[in-house]
Amino acid sequence: MSRRPLFFALALALLPASAFAEDLLQTYELARTGDPQLSAAEADRRAVKEGAVQARGAMLPQIDASASFNRQRNYTDSPIQVDPDTGEISGGNRRTETSTRRTGVNVDQMVFDFGNFARLKSQKALSKGADFSLESAGDDLITRTSQAYFNVLVAIETLAAAEAQETALKKQFDFADKRLEVGLAPITDVHEARAQYDSARANTIVRRNELEDAYQALTEITGQPVRSLKGLPEDYKPELPPEQTVESWVESAVKNNPALMATQYQVESAAADVQTARAGHLPRLYLNGSYGDTTSWGDVTFAGTQRLPFSDDHGYGPSVGLTLSVPIFSGGVTQSQVRAAIARRDAAQNQLEQQKRALERSTRNAYQALIAGVSEVEARRLAVVSAKAAYEASQVGLEVGTRTVIDVLINQRNLFDAQQTYAQAKYGFLQNRLRLDQAAGTLDIADVQEINRLLTVNADAQLQPAQ
Repeated sequence: MSRRPLFFALALALLPASAFAEDLLQTYELARTGDPQLSAAEADRRAVKEGAVQARGAMLPQIDASASFNRQRNYTDSPIQVDPDTGEISGGNRRTETSTRRTGVNVDQMVFDFGNFARLKSQKALSKGADFSLESAGDDLITRTSQAYFNVLVAIETLAAAEAQETALKKQFDFADKRLEVGLAPITDVHEARAQYDSARANTIVRRNELEDAYQALTEITGQPVRSLKGLPEDYKPELPPEQTVESWVESAVKNNPALMATQYQVESAAADVQTARAGHLPRLYLNGSYGDTTSWGDVTFAGTQRLPFSDDHGYGPSVGLTLSVPIFSGGVTQSQVRAAIARRDAAQNQLEQQKRALERSTRNAYQALIAGVSEVEARRLAVVSAKAAYEASQVGLEVGTRTVIDVLINQRNLFDAQQTYAQAKYGFLQNRLRLDQAAGTLDIADVQEINRLLTVNADAQLQPAQ
């Protein structure tokens, strides 16, 4: 658990420091230092780990010092009496004033308290779970960053296709308009071409806004603007990870997935909480020790005139004892706390089972998507080639009169759709690779570096300057 964050830090320290990332690895470097979700996960881990410290502290000596000062005044009024032999007067109006100063040190040490042992066990489990939760947050940062990065690349290629479509439809509109002037085309062709051209212009504006939003989504993670990203080359060929069956991926996920491990420790903590609640029925034994120093002084006033001072009363010394506390009846509160703790434990176990099943399903889905992705990417690439050939052929056919303007417009639209879906398939395949590793619990920076080596083309270069 302690090696992977250190490996991350050392690997990132070797990267060139830059305010603006140029590839996926540098973008991830910015995200590691700028993502608020990861920072929140780190803070949560620190907070959870303090629970074990506090539980352990309750089992150690509790020492406190105290100091007090009290002043008491008392009035008495009784009949005046005179001793016939001595003539001494007693009774009457009397006021007594007494001052007391106390200082001391108290020590309490647990000898036996099963509840404290159970609480410490629960907090230790939560502490271990917090380590896996942070690791899961780190894995999630990789997939969130890569997804936002790939969304930008898809948006760039989609905008480039939209701009090319707009340019082509503008030429098509001009061509139809000229043919109308010489009487070679009906007015309906011109209207159709103009409608498609205006639609393409609006589509380009929408795609440009989507690209800007994708950039902002990436900035939301990194905390800094990220531009001039690198994408896949045109000759990209997807490859599968090393030979491994879907069952081995699922087995690895159940064994190593950090989010699932964190939930398992939460179940362990909930089971310990049941023991803590049951400890309310058990006796507790504590060792008590103290050292005190008490001083009292004062005076008595008779009939408001005669004043006799007290002599000082000074006492000090240690005391040691054992306190045994045996619960007898608490109004049913302890039994209720036990039932509530059992219910929370059962809920945690059910949540663990649900998460395990969902993990198995998502792992199988990611594996199947990756297997199918190899064929899909190639099919989408060939679809672009075919759509481009069909569009070019329809243009030639329009010039020689064997195709209509509608045929050309339909083929142009098919080419745009093929280019968009091809971009989504390419980067979707890369994202599925990361998701499969994330589910299996094997995702780390080496996977980011491997994918980053595939990104060699300046993606923004294919865009036309914004008008």
